[in-house]
Amino acid sequence: MTRRLLLATRNTKKLNELRRILDAALGKSAVELVGLDDVPSYPATRETGLTFAENALAKARDGARYTGLPTVADDSGLAVDALSGMPGVFSARWAGRHDDDEANLRLLLAQLADVPDEHLGAAFVCAAAVVFPADPATGEAGWEHVLEERMRGRLTRQPRGEGGFGYDPIFVAEGHTRTNAELTPEEKDAISHRGKAFRALASVLAERLQ
Repeated sequence: MTRRLLLATRNTKKLNELRRILDAALGKSAVELVGLDDVPSYPATRETGLTFAENALAKARDGARYTGLPTVADDSGLAVDALSGMPGVFSARWAGRHDDDEANLRLLLAQLADVPDEHLGAAFVCAAAVVFPADPATGEAGWEHVLEERMRGRLTRQPRGEGGFGYDPIFVAEGHTRTNAELTPEEKDAISHRGKAFRALASVLAERLQ
């Protein structure tokens, strides 16, 4: 029987990425993956957690509570070594406005202007969580799991590339010479923090759904 699974996002690229990963791990048609645009809207908890894991779990719990569906959610951002791991969970609103990629990037580069090149290490971090609601009809207890993956690399002084989003134009992953924004979507998926987290979560789901 096909199990319906909610990914708590309206980002179609993220939905397609997880769908590909689940198909590879579980087989096509094993899971029907839907997004927030496919379910009735519900009030979402503000992302006030101080860790990626806290925010991912909060979003997954909301989805499971209001829709009754097993729910996957993620939270991700950039952790810069010279800034003690910041902007971290504040990555999307580092310049004060949520998802203003250009302003966030400009501010970060300005803050690192006097940092020597050898200290521009950084990592993209993604926490992925899944929450299964309790099922009174079958007596099945609720269940949740969260994990975290990283993509290490270094920052550049100037943006390069037209692809990706967020801080991708100034991030070069370990073992690469091109920024994330210069990689193809397939190249980025293969090494990205989110790709790693979703693949690890797919393995957990495969065991849970057997």
